[in-house]
This record gives sequence, structure tokens and C-alpha cells, in this order.
Amino acid sequence: MTIAGSDSGGGAGIQADLATFFAHGVYGASVITALTAQNTVTVAGVHPAPAEFVALQIRTVLEDIPVRAAKTGMLFDAQIIRAVANEIRAAGLTALVLDPVMIAKSGDALLRDDAVQTLIEELIPLALCVTPNIPEAERLADMEIQNVEDMKIAAERIAKMGPPNVVVKGGHMEGGRMLVDVAFLEGKFMELERERIDTKNTHGTGCTFSAAITAGLAQGKDMESAVKSGWNYIGVAIKRAWPLGRGHGPVERFF
Repeated sequence: MTIAGSDSGGGAGIQADLATFFAHGVYGASVITALTAQNTVTVAGVHPAPAEFVALQIRTVLEDIPVRAAKTGMLFDAQIIRAVANEIRAAGLTALVLDPVMIAKSGDALLRDDAVQTLIEELIPLALCVTPNIPEAERLADMEIQNVEDMKIAAERIAKMGPPNVVVKGGHMEGGRMLVDVAFLEGKFMELERERIDTKNTHGTGCTFSAAITAGLAQGKDMESAVKSGWNYIGVAIKRAWPLGRGHGPVERFF
């Protein structure tokens, strides 16, 4: 199950999550937290769903469909975060991957500033895995990240908030031929390194990576296997990304 916003351009959010689930051979249910008017260049508008209706979507899905794993993406405001957290607690859902979506690829805000602390207090402690990029990790860990060692410190700080697994994605780190993602899994570090791919077509990378991890968990993989599988998948998805639109094109999910 994905709990996230709708991307009218189809490159990220609910649309990216469902495509990734289906590409991995798992069924996907969806809970929409917000509608966005969005393309590869900009987010022209956001229309959040009422928090009580987000909760009703989650409750209705879980009453009927046996959800093995879930992920969250764009949550937008504190009321929606609290509603999601309450339903996750009530359902006893433990296989939760939290992608702390704060800013779109276009630079537009997807999480209100006053909602970050609510995310830290209410939802992050319920997550099995959190997958921030560097700007998100800096905000959550309240520090500046300039190198891999800083990424490790940030991962540990976020893990102290409750989640036993944290993956800090290094795509925003400037310079260098190699890209490093840092995984802190059950107290142990794992560095995932690949050659940096020269492309602007990276729309939906965070959604797709976290959805791939979620799909792996739904298939019964352990966390390390799900992270490695998701990491390999997103690498190919970026390599095969579409030059669609005038901005950041979407990654390719079906291959």
C-alpha cells in the first residue's frame, strides 16, 4: 500500500509507486493524501485531502486487503501525518517504509515547514525504514552534510528517533565520479556505490526507490535484501530514464 500524493505528470507519487509495485509483481493499493497539478518542470498547485478522508482510505483498505508492507510519500501537513500515524498504530502495521518527501524535483515544497516536527514525533518512530535524500536528512538530523561520514552521522541520528533502518541517498552530493548511498541497517553500516549517471531525467527516483524496497518487503525479503534489490533497480531505472517534457523526465520503471 502506498500513502502519498498524486502526480498529474505521472512521474512521481502514487503513479510512480503503483508502477514500481506492479513491475515487481506485487499488487498495489493506494491512499491519496493530496492532488498536485504537476509536470516535469513545476508543481503549479497542491490540493490536500481532508485528514479524516485519508484515514478513511487507509482503514477501508486494511479492513479488506491483506497489506504486507506499506510506504508513505508526500503527506503535506501535520493533520495528515497524525491521521496516518493513528491508523498505522491502530492496524499494528510494522512493515512501513517512510520516504520523507519534502521538496519536489522542481524545487517546490511538498511538506509544510510546520509539519516536519510532527513527522519526527508521530510517524518516523513507527517506520521500519526511512529513506531521506541529503536535504531531507539534513533537516531531520539538524545538521549539514558534506561527505559520506556526515551521511553516517545523520543516519544514526535519524535511527535514534525510532526506525531501525535508515538509507541516506547521496544523489544530491556535489562533485565526484562516484555516488554513494549510506544504509544504516539494524546498527550496521553498508555503503552502496555506483558511478554517477549524467542525466537530468531523475523525476520520481525517491518514490521509486522506496516503493521498490516496500515491494521487496511484501515479497518476504529481509531488509538488507530489499534495500540492495531496490538500489539495483533504481540504478537501471535512472539509466533508462525518459527524456520526457522540458524539465526532469521520469525514470523508467518497466524493464
